[in-house]
Amino acid sequence: KFKRPVPHIYTPDEIARLIQAAARLGPEGSIRPIMYATLFGLLAATGLRVSEALALKFSDITEDGLIIRNTKFRKSRLVPLHDTVRRALDRYVSVRGLHQTDDTLFISTSGHVQGYTGVNLTFLQLARSIGLRGASGQRGPRIHDLRHTFAVRSLEQCGRDRDDVARHMIALCTYMGHTHIRHTYWY
Repeated sequence: KFKRPVPHIYTPDEIARLIQAAARLGPEGSIRPIMYATLFGLLAATGLRVSEALALKFSDITEDGLIIRNTKFRKSRLVPLHDTVRRALDRYVSVRGLHQTDDTLFISTSGHVQGYTGVNLTFLQLARSIGLRGASGQRGPRIHDLRHTFAVRSLEQCGRDRDDVARHMIALCTYMGHTHIRHTYWY
Protein backbone atom coordinates (compact mmCIF):
# COMPACT_ATOMS: atom_id res chain seq x y z
CA LYS A 1 0.00 0.00 0.00
CA PHE A 2 2.80 2.38 0.87
CA LYS A 3 5.36 3.06 -1.84
CA ARG A 4 8.72 4.04 -0.45
CA PRO A 5 10.76 6.64 -2.30
CA VAL A 6 13.87 5.18 -3.90
CA PRO A 7 16.70 6.00 -1.48
CA HIS A 8 19.90 7.67 -2.53
CA ILE A 9 22.87 5.63 -1.34
CA TYR A 10 25.63 8.12 -0.68
CA THR A 11 29.18 7.44 -1.74
CA PRO A 12 31.91 8.01 0.84
CA ASP A 13 33.02 11.03 -1.21
CA GLU A 14 29.52 12.57 -1.11
CA ILE A 15 29.36 12.16 2.66
CA ALA A 16 32.82 13.68 3.06
CA ARG A 17 31.85 16.65 0.86
CA LEU A 18 28.66 17.18 2.87
CA ILE A 19 30.56 17.17 6.17
CA GLN A 20 33.24 19.49 4.77
CA ALA A 21 30.58 21.91 3.50
CA ALA A 22 28.92 21.84 6.93
CA ALA A 23 32.26 22.64 8.58
CA ARG A 24 32.48 25.81 6.45
CA LEU A 25 29.11 27.19 7.56
CA GLY A 26 28.94 30.57 9.24
CA PRO A 27 28.91 32.48 11.35
CA GLU A 28 32.61 32.00 11.94
CA GLY A 29 33.45 31.24 15.55
CA SER A 30 29.94 29.97 16.29
CA ILE A 31 28.99 26.43 17.22
CA ARG A 32 27.02 26.05 13.98
CA PRO A 33 29.75 24.62 11.69
CA ILE A 34 31.00 21.99 14.13
CA MET A 35 27.46 21.15 15.21
CA TYR A 36 26.33 20.41 11.65
CA ALA A 37 29.54 18.62 10.66
CA THR A 38 29.26 16.41 13.76
CA LEU A 39 25.54 15.84 13.35
CA PHE A 40 25.80 14.81 9.67
CA GLY A 41 28.83 12.63 10.42
CA LEU A 42 26.99 10.97 13.31
CA LEU A 43 23.93 10.29 11.15
CA ALA A 44 26.08 8.77 8.40
CA ALA A 45 28.20 6.67 10.77
CA THR A 46 25.41 5.34 13.01
CA GLY A 47 22.23 5.29 10.92
CA LEU A 48 20.32 7.18 13.61
CA ARG A 49 17.06 8.86 12.73
CA VAL A 50 17.45 12.64 12.67
CA SER A 51 14.92 12.94 15.50
CA GLU A 52 16.96 10.50 17.61
CA ALA A 53 20.17 12.46 17.12
CA LEU A 54 18.45 15.78 17.90
CA ALA A 55 17.01 14.32 21.10
CA LEU A 56 20.43 13.29 22.45
CA LYS A 57 21.55 14.66 25.80
CA PHE A 58 25.07 14.77 27.25
CA SER A 59 23.99 12.05 29.65
CA ASP A 60 23.21 9.75 26.68
CA ILE A 61 26.91 9.51 25.83
CA THR A 62 28.35 6.53 27.70
CA GLU A 63 31.52 4.44 27.57
CA ASP A 64 29.54 1.77 25.71
CA GLY A 65 27.99 4.11 23.14
CA LEU A 66 24.92 6.29 22.76
CA ILE A 67 21.73 5.61 24.65
CA ILE A 68 18.85 6.30 22.29
CA ARG A 69 15.82 6.88 24.52
CA ASN A 70 12.13 6.60 23.77
CA THR A 71 12.53 6.42 20.02
CA LYS A 72 9.92 6.53 17.30
CA PHE A 73 8.31 3.37 18.70
CA ARG A 74 8.83 4.18 22.41
CA LYS A 75 11.82 1.85 22.65
CA SER A 76 15.30 2.57 23.92
CA ARG A 77 18.53 1.05 22.67
CA LEU A 78 22.31 1.31 22.95
CA VAL A 79 24.20 2.28 19.79
CA PRO A 80 27.92 1.43 19.94
CA LEU A 81 30.31 3.94 18.41
CA HIS A 82 33.37 3.40 16.22
CA ASP A 83 36.52 5.02 17.64
CA THR A 84 36.55 7.65 14.88
CA VAL A 85 32.95 8.61 15.66
CA ARG A 86 33.75 8.73 19.38
CA ARG A 87 36.68 11.09 18.74
CA ALA A 88 34.57 13.40 16.54
CA LEU A 89 31.83 13.43 19.17
CA ASP A 90 34.38 14.16 21.91
CA ARG A 91 35.73 17.14 19.90
CA TYR A 92 32.20 18.47 19.49
CA VAL A 93 31.39 17.95 23.18
CA SER A 94 34.47 19.95 24.19
CA VAL A 95 33.31 22.88 22.02
CA ARG A 96 29.67 22.41 23.00
CA GLY A 97 30.66 22.62 26.66
CA LEU A 98 31.74 26.21 26.06
CA HIS A 99 28.19 27.00 24.96
CA GLN A 100 26.57 25.17 27.87
CA THR A 101 22.94 26.14 28.32
CA ASP A 102 21.35 22.80 29.17
CA ASP A 103 21.84 19.04 28.69
CA THR A 104 20.82 19.07 25.01
CA LEU A 105 23.68 17.90 22.80
CA PHE A 106 22.87 19.53 19.46
CA ILE A 107 21.92 23.20 19.75
CA SER A 108 21.30 26.14 17.46
CA THR A 109 23.49 29.25 17.45
CA SER A 110 21.07 30.81 19.92
CA GLY A 111 21.74 27.96 22.36
CA HIS A 112 18.32 26.35 22.02
CA VAL A 113 17.35 22.83 20.99
CA GLN A 114 18.06 22.39 17.30
CA GLY A 115 14.84 21.57 15.42
CA TYR A 116 14.33 19.18 12.53
CA THR A 117 13.09 21.88 10.14
CA GLY A 118 16.25 23.97 10.54
CA VAL A 119 18.46 20.90 10.18
CA ASN A 120 16.66 19.78 7.04
CA LEU A 121 16.80 23.26 5.48
CA THR A 122 20.52 23.48 6.18
CA PHE A 123 21.02 20.00 4.73
CA LEU A 124 19.15 20.98 1.55
CA GLN A 125 21.20 24.18 1.24
CA LEU A 126 24.47 22.27 1.64
CA ALA A 127 23.39 19.45 -0.69
CA ARG A 128 22.63 22.03 -3.39
CA SER A 129 25.91 23.87 -2.80
CA ILE A 130 27.96 20.70 -3.41
CA GLY A 131 25.89 19.54 -6.39
CA LEU A 132 23.95 16.70 -4.74
CA ARG A 133 20.57 18.32 -5.40
CA GLY A 134 19.13 20.58 -8.05
CA ALA A 135 17.17 23.76 -7.52
CA SER A 136 14.48 24.11 -4.89
CA GLY A 137 11.50 21.88 -5.62
CA GLN A 138 13.53 19.26 -7.49
CA ARG A 139 13.97 15.81 -6.06
CA GLY A 140 17.30 14.59 -4.86
CA PRO A 141 19.09 12.98 -1.93
CA ARG A 142 17.43 13.50 1.43
CA ILE A 143 18.87 13.70 4.91
CA HIS A 144 17.08 10.44 5.80
CA ASP A 145 19.05 8.73 3.02
CA LEU A 146 22.07 8.85 5.35
CA ARG A 147 20.20 6.23 7.43
CA HIS A 148 19.47 4.16 4.33
CA THR A 149 23.11 4.38 3.29
CA PHE A 150 24.24 3.14 6.69
CA ALA A 151 21.93 0.12 6.48
CA VAL A 152 22.93 -0.80 2.92
CA ARG A 153 26.67 -0.40 3.58
CA SER A 154 26.31 -2.47 6.74
CA LEU A 155 24.65 -5.30 4.84
CA GLU A 156 27.27 -5.14 2.09
CA GLN A 157 29.89 -6.02 4.72
CA CYS A 158 28.20 -9.39 5.43
CA GLY A 159 29.51 -11.22 2.42
CA ARG A 160 27.33 -13.68 0.58
CA ASP A 161 26.81 -16.39 3.19
CA ARG A 162 23.07 -16.68 3.90
CA ASP A 163 23.57 -17.48 7.57
CA ASP A 164 25.85 -14.47 8.06
CA VAL A 165 23.33 -12.20 6.34
CA ALA A 166 20.45 -13.60 8.44
CA ARG A 167 22.35 -13.05 11.71
CA HIS A 168 23.41 -9.59 10.64
CA MET A 169 19.85 -8.72 9.58
CA ILE A 170 18.55 -9.48 13.08
CA ALA A 171 21.33 -7.41 14.67
CA LEU A 172 20.74 -4.55 12.23
CA CYS A 173 17.00 -4.58 12.98
CA THR A 174 17.73 -4.14 16.68
CA TYR A 175 20.51 -1.60 16.10
CA MET A 176 18.32 0.61 13.91
CA GLY A 177 15.35 0.41 16.28
CA HIS A 178 12.98 -1.24 13.82
CA THR A 179 9.84 -2.74 15.31
CA HIS A 180 9.77 -5.66 12.89
CA ILE A 181 12.37 -7.48 10.84
CA ARG A 182 10.39 -6.81 7.65
CA HIS A 183 11.32 -3.15 7.95
CA THR A 184 14.98 -4.14 7.83
CA TYR A 185 14.53 -6.68 5.00
CA TRP A 186 13.52 -3.80 2.79
CA TYR A 187 17.23 -2.96 2.54
